[in-house]
Amino acid sequence: MQALVFERKPARYAAAAVASRVVPGAGGGVGPLRRLDIDPPEVPGPGWHTVRPRLTGICGSDLATVEGRSSRYFEPLVSFPFVPGHEVVGLDETGRRVALEPVLGPAARDEPLPFPGAAPGDGLDYGYLLGGAIDDGIQIGFCASTGGGWGEALVAHQSQLHEVPDDLSDEAAVMLEPAAGGVHAALKAHVQPGASVAVLGAGTMGLCSVAAVRALTEAGTVLITAKYPHQRDLADSLGADIVVEPREARRAVRRFCGCRMLGDYLSGGVDVTIDAVGSPTSVADAIAITRPRGRIVLLGMPEAARLDLTGLWHRETEMVGAYTYGTETLPGDQTATSFAMAFDLVVSAELHRLVSARYPLERYREAITHAAEAGARGAVKVVFEQNP
Repeated sequence: MQALVFERKPARYAAAAVASRVVPGAGGGVGPLRRLDIDPPEVPGPGWHTVRPRLTGICGSDLATVEGRSSRYFEPLVSFPFVPGHEVVGLDETGRRVALEPVLGPAARDEPLPFPGAAPGDGLDYGYLLGGAIDDGIQIGFCASTGGGWGEALVAHQSQLHEVPDDLSDEAAVMLEPAAGGVHAALKAHVQPGASVAVLGAGTMGLCSVAAVRALTEAGTVLITAKYPHQRDLADSLGADIVVEPREARRAVRRFCGCRMLGDYLSGGVDVTIDAVGSPTSVADAIAITRPRGRIVLLGMPEAARLDLTGLWHRETEMVGAYTYGTETLPGDQTATSFAMAFDLVVSAELHRLVSARYPLERYREAITHAAEAGARGAVKVVFEQNP
């Protein structure tokens, strides 16, 4: 089968990092990613299924990997060579259309669940990531045994597959994974009724977060930073009240909150900030614009960086990570998985409209460049289209 394969080649990885700093997406051409003819992944055992992707997204973590920007933290949590791609809608061996929940949880590795009915992302001890009948890997798309969505076939455990109803388009279904991430971030933010929320970044995850905050919380004012006109229009339609350019974030929050400046920080700020970028600049902005004893949710995958956390300490700000999705606690002690809740969100917020461009695998260099330049080119989500 044809697949895009990421190999362990440090010299090419370094070259990708250099090239991508000059031209966004250039790492897809000079890095360790290659289109190859490989054997399909073998089914590891009972409970596993073969899935042939129809649409697969290119997400920020994929770009960070291809462009040589990913943190070394992940080195023990992947196995090489792997086929990237974890935002997937495809067909299993019976012809059933399924969406992939890519986290390789305890069930996929023959480990006991941390609690009955736990979702794949609910692990309380990540030691299971190195066990089971498959190679090391944090998700499908970063595991040598499973393949990934940037190939013509992958294997997934039954705990990772969600049947897609007939009335949900492929474009909507491929948005389920990022929408679930937005749901998880919105609920980890612990937004109180009437609270002010800032979202940094209006790419896929920032827009999904705004949609989730509006659908699932009783937030008051929602502010988002958006660099491009189409992002501003989408953010407004998804429920943002204030939309500003990233460089205006501190000034806009100061004006909205009526607070003062304390050097580079605001004396007050919003109650909650969701950082959907994960850059050193966005993390610094999040600390600066969140009120003392407020809450920051890191949704965008952070880069390795040197940060001054004095403000976080002095303001007693809570900062939590929001990695993928899991089981959410809802009012009335009810629970639901963020992935299941994403089905409603993609319909109510019409998130299928974020899918902006499709490419076949053989045009992967163009696709990766387009995804890296998505905002500047009027796009949001770029996908690979396979197995029509």
